[in-house]
Formats: sequence, C-alpha cells, structure tokens
Amino acid sequence: MVSVVQNVAIDCVNAHELARFWSGVTGAPSDPECPPGHPEAQVLPAEGPVLYFHQVPEAKTIKNRIHLCLRPETTREQEVQRLLGLGATFVTDHRNPDGTGWAVLADPEGNEFCVLRSASDRAATTS
Repeated sequence: MVSVVQNVAIDCVNAHELARFWSGVTGAPSDPECPPGHPEAQVLPAEGPVLYFHQVPEAKTIKNRIHLCLRPETTREQEVQRLLGLGATFVTDHRNPDGTGWAVLADPEGNEFCVLRSASDRAATTS
C-alpha cells in the first residue's frame, strides 16, 4: 500500500491571482469554480498533482521548506525569461558556465521555485 500525492498546497494572500500566475507557468487551467475573491483556487494539470492555493491572512516571511522544480520544454534560459515576464522575480543563480545548474525564481507572493535544465540543455552538456 502507498499514498498518492493529490495536491501541493500553497498558502497565499490572494488565491485567485496566484493560481492565475501558476496557470500561466504550467499552461494548465485554473479551476473555473474558484472565482476572484474566493479563498481557495486550484490549477489542474493533466498529469501530476493539483496546485492548491489557500488564502491566509499573513504574508510569507521566510524561505520555503518545500518548493517546486520546473523542467521546461524550451531551454532553461528561455523559460527563465518567460517566467520573469509573467511576474516572477529572480532570486538566486546556480547556473554554471558549463551549462549545468539551475535558477531560483519566486512567484508574485515570494514563494521560491527552481528552473532546471531542459532535455535539450542536458543533451548539450553531455555531448
């Protein structure tokens, strides 16, 4: 017997707006039953766990103890630029001159996440 991860729960100040950001990140739709102003919202990917956003009164104050790592379909650099355009902020650079590593970004409420190398980035550093 095992357990299956149903969702990843993320506390936030504005559930609808943060779900809208992550919907843009993942390309997955937001739950239409969670309108603006609702204290809960979800992003519903076709595969993998649901991203569940729950409104809380306090803002984030310290580093996440759990975070999402994204593997883009495009290059890591293209994805970093796209996510910055969606409203992410750049936090820390762990990219190496040889093309390995990752970039740490934060969503509009300050939740950190990583952008890893894509399959094409990985192939370029192993050849």
